Amino acid sequence: MAITSKILAFAGSTRAESFNKRLIKTAVAGARSAGAEVTLIDLRDYPLPLFDGDLEAGEGLPPNGRRLKDLFLAHQGLLLSAPEYNSSITGVLKNTIDWVSRPVPGEAPLACFDGKVACLMSASPGALGGLRGLVHVRAILQNIKVLVLPDQIAVSKADEAFNPDGSLKDPKRQAAVEALGTKLAQVIAKLQG
Repeated sequence: MAITSKILAFAGSTRAESFNKRLIKTAVAGARSAGAEVTLIDLRDYPLPLFDGDLEAGEGLPPNGRRLKDLFLAHQGLLLSAPEYNSSITGVLKNTIDWVSRPVPGEAPLACFDGKVACLMSASPGALGGLRGLVHVRAILQNIKVLVLPDQIAVSKADEAFNPDGSLKDPKRQAAVEALGTKLAQVIAKLQG
């Protein structure tokens, strides 16, 4: 019996027409075609206050922080499409990571990240496709015990790269993004097996 990889997928953006929300759907299709069980979420559905140690001490983990933490705990892999804001990680993605990383009683440190496998991608109207931001996302995740696959894709000129249905105009690029999802599913299955 084949082992099913469980992957949590999302874009590090809340914008309704985000290029990264389009891109993540392509990678999700690749992961699903490899037999993975993928949960695709929108961070817009999990609003969180800015991380604040005093707020945490006074009120604990916000309800949406708990929901996200439970999702992270229930999956072995993370499929992330991370936009680049001012050459770095987006505030919503960093805030999500910060809240989810917070320990709760009876839980090991970084339980939501330790041992997870992640695959990164980005899309940006700029010439580098969000590549500078991916460097920061990779460094953060690796520092909190996530195994980040070396394969990644940065789609430049994203404002011109997508068809109306959300697929990429370049069939080779479309296949490469799908292959990222497939690879993540395969690596997780091998590690679980």
